[in-house]
Order: sequence, then structure tokens, then C-alpha cells
Amino acid sequence: MEEAVDLHIHSNKSCDGDFSPFQILRLAKEKGLRAISISDHDTLDAYPQALKIALELKIELVPSVELTTLFENREFHLLLPFVDWKSKKIKMLIREISKRRIEEAKERVKKLQELGFDISWKEVTERSGSNPPLGVTIAQIILEKAREKRDPFFSKYFEGKNAFFAPYLFYKDYFLEGKPAFVPRRHLQLLEVLKLVPDTGGVPVLAHPGAYFQKTQKDDLLILKENGLVGLEVYSSYHNPSLTDSYQRLAEELELIPTAGSDFHGKIKPHIPFGSVRNGGYWMVEELKKRRK
Repeated sequence: MEEAVDLHIHSNKSCDGDFSPFQILRLAKEKGLRAISISDHDTLDAYPQALKIALELKIELVPSVELTTLFENREFHLLLPFVDWKSKKIKMLIREISKRRIEEAKERVKKLQELGFDISWKEVTERSGSNPPLGVTIAQIILEKAREKRDPFFSKYFEGKNAFFAPYLFYKDYFLEGKPAFVPRRHLQLLEVLKLVPDTGGVPVLAHPGAYFQKTQKDDLLILKENGLVGLEVYSSYHNPSLTDSYQRLAEELELIPTAGSDFHGKIKPHIPFGSVRNGGYWMVEELKKRRK
């Protein structure tokens, strides 16, 4: 069988990840993965430490990052496998993205406070460290405190299967457009980011196109390809078999490199075990290598 790869894994350098780069690489070794990418949200803090560990454990680590962007008024996530983590351009991009996300997060916290939720900006920064906090991170803080207090107001988030998706259910209830704590997005435009990608050394791959907040269509992909998109994360924990088939056909039709990524985080996504997406083959890495600038 083709040696498996997972090109979308989050470490504790992300504000919502739990496992250190060492733990992730050790798990990859145990699972028999030939290559992985640590693709943290808008940060490259896992590097260069992770590369040194990978060398010691004899696991191929493809440097990457997951950038938060905006396209057609929707949040789109862009993976950059083979990014030069030392490049000035990627550092500039991350600084600007982080600045905008922190402003957005502060407004979310303020709106939640006005709604009566028990949360402070200090708690959020302590949880996320130096990285800008995601909406699900803020939700997780609120829900953890609610669980401890056994607040009946939050009971629906802890019932049955909902417990696995609680931070995301809270996100949908409060942070989406039209919801009580919605804040207009301030992300960089994806098309502008794609223009700068060649200077970062990364190969632009659209993450989880079928995610509920992206809902990527063929017309979107046509525009993105015209502006430099090279790959499409066909195999993802966000995709059911029908979506996977649909995006596989689109990748073939549009000559985009299909990739595989679990989007593993840890406890914030307990329904996604490490190594759960096994559709990726090493040939994907080889194809991406060919497209490096």
C-alpha cells in the first residue's frame, strides 16, 4: 500500500491545538505515516524545532501553515506546504493576519460580555498565548466554565453527540452572520494573498473546501486557480463520502493536486483521532514538490 501522508495537522503552537510537535511526530512514527505537515493557524512557531525533531525520528516533515483569509465574503483557509518559514514575505503576511484576527476576537469577547457571558480578554489571551484566538477557542473557554458550574442554560451543548462538537455548535449559535456576537470579518482577501504566495516558497492548497463556512463551488475554484491555486484538500475530516467524490472530480477536471489532511487538533476536535484520514499517498507530496517556486 502507498505510504500514507497527512498534510494538515495542528500542534499546540496553534491557539486550539493540544499536542507538541514532538508528540505529533512521535504519533506519526507510530502510525506509520511517511510524511506529515504541521499546519498551524496563522503561525510558524513550530519551526525550526519540529524540523529537528523530524530529522531525529526519521519522519519527513513538510513545513506548512494555514492562513485565514476572506473570499466572496466567506472565510477560506489556505494551506502552504513547502513554505519557507524564514521568508520575510510569510512573516509579513502572518503579522497582518494576526493583527486583524486579534481585533476581531476582542470585539467578539466584548459582545459576549454584553450578552452576559462570563469571559474576559485575559482568559482568552492566557489560553491562546501569543497566537490570535479562534472563535472556537473562545467558545471552549465559556463551555468549560459552564460545565464546571453545571449551568442548565448550556445543557444542549453537552447532550449526546453534541458534546463532541460543542465549541462548533456554540460558534454557529453566536458568531455566524446574523447571530448575537457576530463581528464582520477583517481577514486579508484570498486573492491578494495568492499574489504574494510565490514569494513565500509555499504551494497554495485550499483546505477543507466543503467546510460549512466555505462551501466551495466550482466557480470559486475556477477563479482561485486563475489566481494561482495549485491544490485542493479533497480528503478531509470535514467531508463525507459524497463531498469527497465531488471534490475529487473537480480536482481532476481543474487539474488541481488532490491532498489529504485530517485537521487533527486534539481535545477541541475529539471526533478526529490522529491519523484518521488515510487516503493520502506519498505521490501527493511528490506532485506538490514539482510545483514549488
